[in-house]
Parts: sequence; structure tokens; C-alpha cells
Amino acid sequence: MSHYLKPGRFTVRLNGIIGWLARRGVSLAGSADLAVRGRKSGEWRRVPVNPMTYEDGRYLVSARGHSEWVRNMRAAGGGELRIGRRTRPFTAVEVPPAETAALLRAYLRRWGWEVKAYFGEITADSSDAELLAAAPRHPVFRIAES
Repeated sequence: MSHYLKPGRFTVRLNGIIGWLARRGVSLAGSADLAVRGRKSGEWRRVPVNPMTYEDGRYLVSARGHSEWVRNMRAAGGGELRIGRRTRPFTAVEVPPAETAALLRAYLRRWGWEVKAYFGEITADSSDAELLAAAPRHPVFRIAES
């Protein structure tokens, strides 16, 4: 459960720019600015994410693994997604890894070009068994506007 690929300096800088753009109304490839309360500090923490609509729900997938935003989300149970002036508070429930194969496939179909380095050999065309094997390394949250 400790799988996490820490971003390098370039990625941190790029994420800062993507988050800044999202807060000003520019969504790159569907990105949004995620704000979640820190589990220790209680302060708002921000990171750009790719919210995904799949069938009857909206989801957040952590391509990098059990990151700080994932740990904070588990503690807070929700947060806010922002694009420009529109801020949407939401609640979040973590989806058990055994139920995420189809969600990971959809996520990789949409953003595989962007996140492929974090999934190794796993792609949208991988088998269900391969996606299920990778699922514990990539937490998924179902979100609902609150």
C-alpha cells in the first residue's frame, strides 16, 4: 500500500502551472484543481487532477499511487474541484481495488498518453487480470457533489 512515485522538480513545476491555469478557468485535457484538507495540518492542499466521468459516476484516479492527496482524501472524505470561478465541493469514497479494472481501463484510454510512465507496462489494452494486479497501486475515489 506504500506504492508512490514522487514527482521530480520538472513535474512539480508543470503541475504548479496546470493548477494555476485550472484556477483561472483553463482546463488542459480535462484537468481541474483539487483542494483537500491536510490530514495533519488541516490546511488546504492543492494538486491538479483529471476527474473522470464513467457510466453513472465521477472518479479521481491516482496515477502516482498512494500520494499525499490520496492520504489526505482518505482522512478528509472529500474536497473541492475547481476550474476558474466554479468550485464544486464533493464527498469521496474509495473504491476497492477489486472493483477498479474497468475504471483504470477508462482512465488509461483517456489519459494514458499523460500517465503511462506511472503504470509501467499496463495500458488500456491490458487484460482485466493485469489491471486488477495493478489496481492496489492506483487508488480510485468515487466522488459526489455535496
